[in-house]
Amino acid sequence: MLPAAFRRLFMPVALAAICAPAFADSQSAGAPMFSHELRRLHSDEVVNLSERFGGQPVLVVNTASHCGFTRQFRELESVHQKYKDRGLKVAGFPSDDFRQEAGDEAKTAEVCFENFGVTFDMFAPIQVTGERAHPLFREIARQSAAPDWNFHKYVIDRNGRVVAAFPSRVKPDAPEVLKAIEKVL
Repeated sequence: MLPAAFRRLFMPVALAAICAPAFADSQSAGAPMFSHELRRLHSDEVVNLSERFGGQPVLVVNTASHCGFTRQFRELESVHQKYKDRGLKVAGFPSDDFRQEAGDEAKTAEVCFENFGVTFDMFAPIQVTGERAHPLFREIARQSAAPDWNFHKYVIDRNGRVVAAFPSRVKPDAPEVLKAIEKVL
């Protein structure tokens, strides 16, 4: 048997070494993905992404107001309406990385909210590619790939893991996207 003084010193260290990997995995599951605050599109309201999306399945999309794929806002809204009661969150992140976003945030909001009737979360424009990408999209790129154009779609599970990614040409309501969403609900 070990002396009491040794047990008092050694046991906490041993327990920490044994439990740390499991604790780190559980803590980091969704942390890097959503541990940020972002302002809502054309608003002063700042949203804590971890509070809003942590532990929820999320469809993340980088958007642009003047892109040939902009009409996908209709399908995104349809997916949002279809799955919101089952817990899916849809989040749009406007970006001018591909030079197709309005220079005026009010115009971006008009396209989203007035032209397409978007009711899901839309955030102020951010960068989604390269070294200056927002940390959310750096984490998405680390897990999957950076978007190579506007309207790249990422299905993220409740643990903050990218489980599927779809390029611009795949519509948000395509069977393969809906199948990926169903798996995370």
